[in-house]
Formats: sequence, structure tokens, C-alpha cells
Amino acid sequence: MEALDLARWQFGVTTIYHFLFVPLTIGLSFIVAVLQTFWYKTGRHEYLQATQFFGKLFLINFAMGVVTGIVQEFQFGMNWSEYSRFVGDVFGAPLAMEALLAFFLESTFIGLWIFGWHRLPRGVHLACIWLVAIGTNLSAYFILAANAWMRRPVGFEVNPENGRAELNDIWAVLSNDQAWSTYLHTVSAAFITAGLFVVAVSAFKLWRNIEHEDTGDVGVTPPKRDFALFRSTLKVGLVFTLLAGALTTFTGDHQAKLAAEYEPMKLAAAEALWDTEEGAAFSTFAVGDTEARYNPIDVTIPNVLSFLATGHFDGEVHGMNNLQEAYEEFYGPGDYIPNVFVVYWSFRLMIGLGLFGVAIAALGLWLTRGRERMPRTKWFYLAGVIALPAALLANIFGWVLTEMGRQPWTVHGELLTANSVSPGVSLGTVAMSLGIFTALYGLLFVVEVGLLWKYVKKGPSHLVPDLENDEDESQIPHFSY
Repeated sequence: MEALDLARWQFGVTTIYHFLFVPLTIGLSFIVAVLQTFWYKTGRHEYLQATQFFGKLFLINFAMGVVTGIVQEFQFGMNWSEYSRFVGDVFGAPLAMEALLAFFLESTFIGLWIFGWHRLPRGVHLACIWLVAIGTNLSAYFILAANAWMRRPVGFEVNPENGRAELNDIWAVLSNDQAWSTYLHTVSAAFITAGLFVVAVSAFKLWRNIEHEDTGDVGVTPPKRDFALFRSTLKVGLVFTLLAGALTTFTGDHQAKLAAEYEPMKLAAAEALWDTEEGAAFSTFAVGDTEARYNPIDVTIPNVLSFLATGHFDGEVHGMNNLQEAYEEFYGPGDYIPNVFVVYWSFRLMIGLGLFGVAIAALGLWLTRGRERMPRTKWFYLAGVIALPAALLANIFGWVLTEMGRQPWTVHGELLTANSVSPGVSLGTVAMSLGIFTALYGLLFVVEVGLLWKYVKKGPSHLVPDLENDEDESQIPHFSY
């Protein structure tokens, strides 16, 4: 084992853990803003409770995202100095924009929102949370634009004297079709995750209102404290999830077409397609032999892959064997095929787990149709809770597909991963830092789960007392953390 292997493991572990909080932060900021807008427009007390309750859960995830994101910055300097040296001039611009514009916007107005209850006019306070949501999404765009540049490098030239990529067109980087397509796909997936987070919390709280009747039927008890609130937030989460699921489908289709154009090797690995085909089939289940480079078992749907990749059922899709030959001729000797097993199954798990969450949302909206109707089956609430980890795993597998599918490149066609690692870092140094970070992340995970469980179990009434109406707001305590 070499330092490169452990450095890749460390980057994978820290990035995946960080990415647990990114989609929740992106989506929850928007959902909390919508809930507060409902309260602003209707004056209904349950929307005030929902805003402060889910606002608190949002802030816990926001703080964890910031902490885990800091580790990412250290990693680039520690383990990936050659990568940082090569991309630093290009990455400097979008990441500076993210810090100075987006993160500054987030951090400023999140502070005003936290401490502005009863100090700012309602309309101004509402604007603060919307600016937080806008800042969060802007931040995501700048970071994803930098990541998209690694998959389709544009707007730069390599200085022959120092071997660094130097930016010459920032607009090309920010308007890269890989950037805006990746952004829309990632954000729509984030809205699915955040929507299912709201569904899971609401389902858990409503589940406690279910009782077994003497007849053995499962029904819903008469409204109790917080029942109306969580019935409303359940529907909000279901609607968000279903709408985001539709957007994710369209953006995912566009991502496949971009992969066929700019990252054909990733697309071929995701489908375990070894040889170039016209009218290529979509693989639903395959058992492959990576040494012999063929699939002894492959259950397929005819022509679907060609349609996804080219828009035509008889379109040509390049296979890994043909691409390997072409890359060796163009880039020189080497193995340009990524880990087929990881890429292939990451693609299917991303789709399968994501569809499971969206299906739960569609079923939930059907079961809750009508003003007072609620699901009368206990299994639905259990499925609503399970849908959250499914969505989180779908995001993780999507990220693994993106990063592993680009291998062996860190910057496609420009910089190999093997040439990106810090030359002065030893195996023992990386092993020590990996052990420290793993222990730290384990502790953070315990803290995160403990905080979320504490506040979910307590419910919203400890933040805002139950009032008969919203007229006597002097009884509402200041919202503080």
C-alpha cells in the first residue's frame, strides 16, 4: 500500500461525511424559508412552531457542514499539494466568490435571522431567511462549478514554464454546461433529501399518535399537541420531494448526455459496456469479468442506453475497450478504466434509493389527499422514516459515481490522480491523519445524532408554547440557541 491509496481513502471518507450535511443544508434552508412565509401570510401558529423547530434542525446541520468542510481545505494542502499547485489559479476565482459573496451572505443573514426574532420587523426577518437560502444555493453553484471544471476543463491554459493551469476566462468556468447541469441535478437531489428529512421527522412524531384499536385495526388518534403542525409539515415535505424528484429525472437525463460527450469512459463504466455499440442496451443487472473484460451475466433493456446517451434509440455509445485504446494512443500507456464494480453499482443504488424516496412521497400525497385525511396504516410512517437514510445514501452513491467515474484523472485529460498527491507525505503520516480524522468524525456523528434526537423528541412546543391564537406574541420566547 502506498501513501496515494490512503490519501484517496481519507479524501473519500471526509468528503462523504461532509456530503451528508450539504444536501440537508441546501434543501432545509429553502423549506424553512417557505414555512416562515406561510406563517407570515396566514398567521397560523403551527407554521411559527414549524419554522422555529425545523430552523433549529437546519442550524445543527449547517454547523456540522461548516466544521466538516474545513477539514476538506486542510486535506488539499496536506495530501494533494501537486493537485493544489496545478488547479490553484483556476479554483481561486470561484472559491473566492463562494467565500466573499455566498458564504458571507449566508453567515451574515443567518445571524440576523437567529437573533432577529422580535427585534426585526416580520417582513425584514422573513427576508433574512430567504437571503440565507439564496446564499446557500449560490455557495453550492460556485463549488460545483469548480468541481465541474475538473470533469470538463475550460477557460484556462497550461503554463509550459511552471506546468500550472492558469485561468484566462472566468465566465467559461462559471457558464460551463457541466457546471449548471451538475448544479441543477445536485440541488434537486438536495431538495429530495431535505423534503424526506421533513417527512421522516413528521412521520416519526405522527407515528406516536397511532394506537391499536380493540378490533386490531390501526387508526389515528384524535388531534393531540403538535398533531396539526406535523400533518402540515408532512405534506410540505411530500410536495417538495415529489417536485424535486421530477426535476432530478430531467437533470439526470441531461447529465447522462453530457457524460456521453465529455466523460464517455464514466458512462461506459456505469453501464459495464465493454465494446462500442449502436442501439446499446441499458443494463439492469450484470456480473462482469474485469480481467477478461466482458459480462457473463447481463440483464438489459434494449436500446435504452443509446436513447439516454444520445437521444436516439440507435445512437452509438462508446465501450471501455475502444476508449482504452483511444486514450492510450492519445495520452500514452496506462489504465484509463475506472473501478467498474464501484461505478456500476453506485449508479444503480443512486437511482434505486432515490426512486424509493420519491415513491414514498407520491404514495404519501395520495394517502393524505383531502383536508383532514391521514394514512391509517402504521407501515407508511415507518417507510417515511426509512426514506431519509435511503435519500442520504442515494446522494452519497451519486457523489461516488461522479468522483470515481472520473478516475484515473483528478482533472480530466490534464492531471492524473497518481500525479496529484503530495510528494513529501509518507504512508505513516497519512495513516496517522486518517486515524485522527476517522475518530473525530465518529465523535461528530455521535454529537450530531444526539442533538437531532434530543430536539426531535422534545418537539416544537419547547421553542414556542401552544397558544390559542397568534395575537399575544409576548408569550412567545426569543428564539435562541
